[in-house]
Amino acid sequence: MTKVSEYIDHDQHGVSVGIVEKKFFTFAEPPHEMLLESGAKLGPVTIAYETYGELDAGKSNVILVLHALTGDSHVAGYYSPDDPKPGWWDIMVGPGKAIDTDLYFVVCSNILGSCMGSTGPSSINPAVNRPYALDFPLVTLGDMVTAQKALLDHLGITRVLSVIGGSLGGMQVLEWTVRYPDMVASAIPLATTTRHSALAIAFNEVARQAIMADPNWNNGDYYAGPKPDLGLALARMIGHITYLSDESMRHKFGRRLQDRNDFSFDFDANFQVESYLHYQGTKFVDRFDANSLLYLTKAADYFDLEYHYGEGSAEALPKFSFRSLLPAFSETLSTSTTKTKMWEARDTYSWTATLCFRSPAERNFSLRFSGS
Repeated sequence: MTKVSEYIDHDQHGVSVGIVEKKFFTFAEPPHEMLLESGAKLGPVTIAYETYGELDAGKSNVILVLHALTGDSHVAGYYSPDDPKPGWWDIMVGPGKAIDTDLYFVVCSNILGSCMGSTGPSSINPAVNRPYALDFPLVTLGDMVTAQKALLDHLGITRVLSVIGGSLGGMQVLEWTVRYPDMVASAIPLATTTRHSALAIAFNEVARQAIMADPNWNNGDYYAGPKPDLGLALARMIGHITYLSDESMRHKFGRRLQDRNDFSFDFDANFQVESYLHYQGTKFVDRFDANSLLYLTKAADYFDLEYHYGEGSAEALPKFSFRSLLPAFSETLSTSTTKTKMWEARDTYSWTATLCFRSPAERNFSLRFSGS
C-alpha cells in the first residue's frame, strides 16, 4: 500500500515537521483478544500511528487527531526527502501552525478495520496465514476508539488536551467524549454527525453494492488475484458526490466542459464534474482496499450516539464537563449541551477561532483555518 497521502499538495507557506516515521503498536494477543461490540473477539490487533512534537513532563499537551473514512495516520511531514506529498493535514499541523507542534504532542492512528497499517480485512489472519477478507469481524466506531485508547495507554497518556477530527473522525471525537469523558479536556468535531441519515446510509449502501457487484470481488476473497478496481472506483465516485453540496458543485463545476468547446456526442467525460469523478475513482484504487471500504462505511452507518448513549434522544445524552468547538455554516448551526464555543462561518471558505480551556494549565488552543 502506497505511503503517499492523497489530500493536499505541499504547504508552500509553512514549515513542515520534517521527516516522520510510521510506528506500530500490537496488543490483544491471544488468549487476551479484544472483545468487540458485536461480541466477536479479535487478536492480535496492530495499530499504525505517528506522533509529532514533544510530550511535556506532565503529559498534558496531547492533541489526538482522528482521520476521516479513508485517511491514515500520516497527518504531517514526509517519509523521505523525495516524498511527493506531505501528510493529509500538513497545512494545519506543524511548527507555528494551527496545531503547533512546538507546543503540542500530536498523535494520530489509523483506525481499526482500515488498510493503512492497522489491522483490517486485508491483514493476515494468523489462524490460517492468509488475509482475513470477510472473516474479519464487523467493527464499530466504539471499537475503533477502544483501540485508540489502548494505544494511548501504551504511550502512558491519561488525559488528552483536545480530540479533533472531521467526518468519520468527527464521529470518533464524539465517541471519545462519551466513552472516555474523564480523559477529554476538549473536543473539536468537524463536519460530522451523531448518526447518519437515511440518505447517507442509502449512498453508502449503493457504494457497497458497486464493490460487491464487481466480478473480481469474489465474495471478498480477491487478494491472490484481480482486485475489484472497477467497483471500488465507482464506489469512490458515489462517495465524492456526497462530499460536495449542490451549491459547491455549481460553484466548482457548473456545466463547464472539460478540455473541449462542444459536446463529443459519445460517452466520454464531457463535463468537468464527470472528469473530476473519474479522476477521484481511478486514483483511489491505487491506495485503498475494497473490503476495508465495506467495513468502514458499515461502521459509519451503525454509529448512533443518541441510540447508544441517549436513549434515542440527543437531549438525553449524558452531560459531561469538557469544552467543545463546533464550527458551522450559518444554515447548519445547532445547539450543544456541553460548554461550547460556536463559531458561525459566514464566509464559505475561511474562518478563525480560538478555544479556551478551563484552567491556565490547559492553555489556549488557537485554530486558524483558511481556504481558497
